[in-house]
Amino acid sequence: MLITTNAIVLSKIKYKDYDLIVKCYTAQLGIVSFILKSVLKSKKGNNKVAYFQLLSQLQLTFQHKNNRTLHTIKDVKPQVLYSSLHTNVVKGAIVMFLAEVLSNVLQEEEENQTLYSYIETALLWLDEQSQFSNFHLLFLLKLTKYLGFYPDTVNIQLPYFNLYEGSFSAKKINNYCISGNNLTLLKQLLGTTFDALSSIKINANQRQLFLNMILLYFELHLGNFKQPKSLQIFNQVFK
Repeated sequence: MLITTNAIVLSKIKYKDYDLIVKCYTAQLGIVSFILKSVLKSKKGNNKVAYFQLLSQLQLTFQHKNNRTLHTIKDVKPQVLYSSLHTNVVKGAIVMFLAEVLSNVLQEEEENQTLYSYIETALLWLDEQSQFSNFHLLFLLKLTKYLGFYPDTVNIQLPYFNLYEGSFSAKKINNYCISGNNLTLLKQLLGTTFDALSSIKINANQRQLFLNMILLYFELHLGNFKQPKSLQIFNQVFK
C-alpha cells in the first residue's frame, strides 16, 4: 500500500558505509523505520540527509508492507521549516534529549492522531519562543496523558504526591512520595499551559531535580523505559 503521511524524525543511525536507518513517528502508522540507501555517498544524498534532523517534521511517501522491518522512502519533503529549533544551541539540546525520550517511549505501530498532534504542536510552540527553559518539564508531564499515567489531580491539595500510584496522598506511604519544591512545581505545572509557562520561575538546580523526578515517574510506569544517554549533556547545557 502506498502511504503519504506526516512524520516526525526520532532517530537516525549510520548503517554500513553509506546508508542511514531512520526511525520516525508517523501520523498514520505510528512508528515506522526506513533505510536510506547510499545517502551518505553523494552530494545529492547530503541534501536528503538534511531533511532528517532530529524532530524534523516531514511529509513522507513510501510503500508500506506489514511484514517489512525497514521501508524505502519514495518521496520526502519538509512539512515544517523550523526557524530556530536546529540552530539555537539550547533548543538543539532539548531536541536531542526529547528525541531520545520519544524514541524510547513510542513503540506502537498504530495511528494515534491526538498524540501526534500534541508533539507536532508543542514543537512548533518551542520553535517560536525566546523563553523556554522549562519547556521540557511541561512537555514530559503532558506527554504522560497520552501514555496513560497522567497524575490524578482529584486530591491535588494534599501534601504528598505518590509517584508509584500517580496520585496525591495525605501521608508518605513509601519512598516514592514527594513533597517540598518538587511537589510545589508539579502542582504549578499541572495547572498551566505552554503559553503561561514563563510565569513559573525556578533555578537550574530545581529544574534538574524535577527532571530527575519525572524521569523516575516514567521509569515506574513504563517497564522498558531507559534513562536517556543524553541526560548528562543536557544537564550541562541547563546549568
